[in-house]
Amino acid sequence: MSNNRGRGLQANALGTFDTVVMAVAGSAPAYSLAATTAVLVGAVGLASPAALLWCAIPMLGIALAFSYLGRIDVNAGASYSWVGRTLHPFLGFVSGWALVVSATIFMVAGSLPAGSMTLSLFDSGLADNVALSTVVGAAWFLVMLAVVLGGARLTVRAQLLMSGIELAILLLFAVLALFHTGNARAFHWSWLGFSHFDGVSGFASGALIAAFYYWGWDVTSNLSEETRNSRRTTGLAGLIGVGVVFALFEVFTIAVNIILSSDQIAANDANVLAVLGDEVAPGWGGKLLIVAVMLSTIATLETTLIQVTRSLFAMGRDRTMPAALGKVHRTWNTPYVAIAVVGAVALVMFIASNALGSVGEILSDAISAIGLQIAVYYGLAGLAVVVAYRKMLFKSAGNFLLGGLWPLLGAVFMFWIFVESLSELSSAAITIGVGGLAVGLIPMLWYWKQGSDYYRPAKLDATHTVETDYVPDDHATAQAQAYEGLPTDF
Repeated sequence: MSNNRGRGLQANALGTFDTVVMAVAGSAPAYSLAATTAVLVGAVGLASPAALLWCAIPMLGIALAFSYLGRIDVNAGASYSWVGRTLHPFLGFVSGWALVVSATIFMVAGSLPAGSMTLSLFDSGLADNVALSTVVGAAWFLVMLAVVLGGARLTVRAQLLMSGIELAILLLFAVLALFHTGNARAFHWSWLGFSHFDGVSGFASGALIAAFYYWGWDVTSNLSEETRNSRRTTGLAGLIGVGVVFALFEVFTIAVNIILSSDQIAANDANVLAVLGDEVAPGWGGKLLIVAVMLSTIATLETTLIQVTRSLFAMGRDRTMPAALGKVHRTWNTPYVAIAVVGAVALVMFIASNALGSVGEILSDAISAIGLQIAVYYGLAGLAVVVAYRKMLFKSAGNFLLGGLWPLLGAVFMFWIFVESLSELSSAAITIGVGGLAVGLIPMLWYWKQGSDYYRPAKLDATHTVETDYVPDDHATAQAQAYEGLPTDF
């Protein structure tokens, strides 16, 4: 497993700050607000801030689960490895497959807005041209594919630039929105409560969309083999990422409720943020927020590529998918076969998506479908941490709450919104969401028959591996650094 011969991922490429940046970029605050706000408002109306608030609490439980599991098993497959070694290998495979499918669908759903945002900077009329948006979006996708191929350090440098500008623009508009006059409606505390939801199923469909807003912070866990002192760093970065994007989401959805009318939101379903920008700072505000959304979309294409290629790399290495996917480039230390395969599949799907309708229609179904798949693999991780730490939960109140109860409630919540929202979703969203998961049964059963060792796992037990002394990034010993970045089974 020596890294210098190009057989392993590049250990110690990322530090704590890099990983936090990746977590925030993974959730793509500007993209999520622009592309998803109209879908969320369509589902729950003025309750958008409430849906994001009440989904943040269980989402933090899942982030805690990832943090605790990352301490005892450093693996690029993350939930794929953890769930397989605690609950059952079949469930572990489903968990990994859910991420692979949701990420692949997202690369189509995300590249279209990247294209339309770029075009709208030059001519707002061009933004609705699906064919042209697809071409420009595909070009951005190929650029990000090349960056991810170039290695973790290059990826983070690109990410720092894109996310830095995006967050600076968002913070500027958060301040400007506070001083905006001439509002559509006055702020009301009920927007953070349950009174605006259309019953239980209305809340569930809002929470499913909110899960999509947050999704992506867990890219830090997929980068664990490439992160210094990753047993501490990746989980902490995920928690910070959820906290940062929660604050941004709340500020902007409340601003949308106050400043924009329902008609304005409905008429601009693919980019609510640009309309908000024009209201807050007429003339230049909309253009500047379009830049933020464009950068955010491109940045999250990059983190999504990381997630799906690292997951496929772990699956190829374990022989639960074609072994070629586990190959690492000798120079760049990246899973180049997995990156090439994902790139080819996504490009074919871009072309196919042209037949599906407008950018707004494609986004709506894709977001709901991805929400279903996210709920599955986040929920399974929430259960996995309770099993892995079962012998330690009663040793301290912190263990019980943060490593047991909160993740468990997060898992229950995820499974609940999955089941509850099925009755509310379009048949297209359910077909993409559940059908995409069902396809995974074919490789799962095939490689199980082939006798992959993944299906005979060493059980994950926190009592055996958690007693580790953490060392700061810059004081890691040679021995610790040699270990970081290798899968724990070897």
